[in-house]
Amino acid sequence: MSQLFEVHPQNPQPRLLKQAAQILHEGGIVAVPTDSSYALVCRLDDRAAVEQLRRIRGVDDKHHLTLLCRDLSELASCARVDNRQYRILKLGTPGPFTFILEATKEVPRRVSHPSRRTIGLRVPDHKVLQELLALFGEPLIGTTLIAPGETEPMNDAHEIRERFQKLIQAVVDAGACPMAPTTVVDLSGDVPELLRRGRGDPAALGL
Repeated sequence: MSQLFEVHPQNPQPRLLKQAAQILHEGGIVAVPTDSSYALVCRLDDRAAVEQLRRIRGVDDKHHLTLLCRDLSELASCARVDNRQYRILKLGTPGPFTFILEATKEVPRRVSHPSRRTIGLRVPDHKVLQELLALFGEPLIGTTLIAPGETEPMNDAHEIRERFQKLIQAVVDAGACPMAPTTVVDLSGDVPELLRRGRGDPAALGL
């Protein structure tokens, strides 16, 4: 039975988030709220957890997983970022944007795109997730929590726990999320490319 941590959305209890962070350090998968929707997250360098995360979602290795980072400096340690890219990233972080960038050698090859060596990165603007990332101490790898065969993310923590209680180790409940996907921008090429229009306004990035 997965654990349920009910936290205040603006003033989350550190004791509960520390327990969630410990579960992640021990190789667990946790459902967390973000500024777009609930997501499944695990340790970046835990092969078994990453494989289980893909199985739960029903996606293969060509599906971009996303690195969730505390801030821009943490993001820059996971991706190759030039001055042009950095200016765009600064405009969109923290916020509901996912950026496709070339991964650094510090990122395990199994979590990047198999042929392009790219990865999705974002800095979420969500108080609970930001504090969990700070307690965890490193980026988390994640994917939007969409059940296999469905198209919309799940948004009720109790439903998530009931459905996935044998597959994930914990759910952090901070109430409903906005239920709008992130805007995805590919910065890995010579020219920024808008791949998906979502909650983030591309005009804020000058696109």
